[in-house]
Amino acid sequence: MPRKRPGPTTDGNGSTRTGGHHRDRTRPRLTAVRHWIATAPGTYIWLTVLFVTTVVLHRMSPAFEDAFLRDRSTNLHELSQNPVRVLISSAFWIDGGRWLPYAVLFNVFHATAEHWLGTLRWLAVAVIAHVVATLVSEGVLAWAIRHDHAPQSAADARDIGVSYALAGVIAVLTYRVPRPWPYTYAFAVLVFYGIPLLADGRTFTDVGHFTAVLTGLACYPLTRTRSRRKTQKTKHPTAQ
Repeated sequence: MPRKRPGPTTDGNGSTRTGGHHRDRTRPRLTAVRHWIATAPGTYIWLTVLFVTTVVLHRMSPAFEDAFLRDRSTNLHELSQNPVRVLISSAFWIDGGRWLPYAVLFNVFHATAEHWLGTLRWLAVAVIAHVVATLVSEGVLAWAIRHDHAPQSAADARDIGVSYALAGVIAVLTYRVPRPWPYTYAFAVLVFYGIPLLADGRTFTDVGHFTAVLTGLACYPLTRTRSRRKTQKTKHPTAQ
């Protein structure tokens, strides 16, 4: 007699075991994804806000969008008028309206850094990199305008986005990379952000990105504090 091919069997309730096994495999994955998101709240709140603002931008006319973004840019004109407002508001808009690439980068770098450092220390690195890189790059631009290396109209240029904060966080992850790879990782990051500075068409934003990388590397003390606390908890476990 021919052999019967194995197939899904049913239990007493009429449900197939194959479906149950599939659910058993899927459930841990969903739980892991939920845990990953829940333990990096800052990253995903920021990413959600960027999604909403990107949708809003796509509904604007080109002329209105340009004026709208200039008003929220960290350019020389706005920094001289409303420095705190534009430093904050510029971090919640994406120039160009391409949200998906940033969603990938946020998952890879921001979420990893937030899990490692904790929300407050991760946010501190991102904010410091964003502010320092903005001030340095705009300072370089002001010098260039003053010495006729850049047009006066550059003082009102559009300069928004999250790339400075991202560059700083990418750099600080150097101290998370296991040995012997931290130096290789840091070298790759410095080369990636440094090459545009050597090109003829370099801009003040290239200066800002490289400054953000150096700022992220300078945030090493924040990573040391986190590591020291973990070490103390391991050496002195809480009494039961």
